[in-house]
Amino acid sequence: MVAGLGNLPLIQAVGFENPTAHKNFKLIQYDIKTGDIMSVDIQAIADKVQQQSIFIQKLVNEINKVMVGQRYLIERLLIGLLADGHVLVEGVPGLAKTTAVKTLAFAVEAKFQRIQFTPDLLPADLLGTQIYIPKEADFIVKKGPIFANIILADEINRAPAKVQSALLEAMQEKQVTIGNETFKLGEPFLVMATQNPIEQEGTYPLPEAQIDRFMFKLKVTYPNKQEEREIMTRMAARHHADISPVISPREIINARQVVDQIYLDNKIEDYIIDLVFATREPKAYKLDGLERFIEYGASPRASIYINQAAKAQAFIQGRGYVTPHDIKIVGRDILRHRLILTYEAEAEDITSDDVITQIFDKIDVP
Repeated sequence: MVAGLGNLPLIQAVGFENPTAHKNFKLIQYDIKTGDIMSVDIQAIADKVQQQSIFIQKLVNEINKVMVGQRYLIERLLIGLLADGHVLVEGVPGLAKTTAVKTLAFAVEAKFQRIQFTPDLLPADLLGTQIYIPKEADFIVKKGPIFANIILADEINRAPAKVQSALLEAMQEKQVTIGNETFKLGEPFLVMATQNPIEQEGTYPLPEAQIDRFMFKLKVTYPNKQEEREIMTRMAARHHADISPVISPREIINARQVVDQIYLDNKIEDYIIDLVFATREPKAYKLDGLERFIEYGASPRASIYINQAAKAQAFIQGRGYVTPHDIKIVGRDILRHRLILTYEAEAEDITSDDVITQIFDKIDVP
């Protein structure tokens, strides 16, 4: 099949219910700027995804030996792991946030560290420091808990700004400097930070520029009645499941390379850009009513992260291409913490979720 020669309209891969069902399906695109003809073999990508994503269901099953419910949290952690993004979780205590990320670490055979953030925590407690050895008359480097594959930053808003900044710099740069030496952090590297939405006393709210470095901001809620009954039964019986590693960190890195190859159509890219620009210029998208509620729209990180997370979502579903539904699934959690609302929105009890819902309802789906 040929799509997009000259000014002819593109035949969209995502226009089929299952484009991979068409044998040897290829999408040929004509780049108007360069004049190059590019061929995308959707079937080949789909085959790679099918081979590399076999571990997903096994991994979920292994996690479910310990976890009851919280599928939303587990799926977003998997997307973060596959898309190389970090996760900020907001929820009341006791919702198995720690259990979820710890179980994931065991199931992927990754090194796990839990860091409890407190007001007296220092950057050196997190990153490491130099220790003087009198016998050798020299300093040695003692690495901190940040040197792990999966980090739980528990109650991140309880530590002062300099500690938060040290963590977020490590998240962004994937390296840590101690003294005169710079150390690369291991791969994969995932940080799940938690915040308690109830208690605000003695906390240090994360600045907007630092929150922006998280791919997702999740709002975790209570389990339903059936799930809570199962939790109660398991804990009353002192049930402790043994977790067996399903995949290694090296295999996660290999899976990421396949995720990067997943096909994302030009119209889907335009859809992402429209969603993000609608947060900055609502009037241009006939969202006049939102203009007075949005002080600052989403940064370019939003479009980058939606692109990456949507591909990871497609990978989890075993597809070699991204659909608009993938964008809707991941978009809300990526945009939620990137909108800065006006005082007028706060006065009228308008939340970022309310604004995002209106944007998704208004923007045309390709």
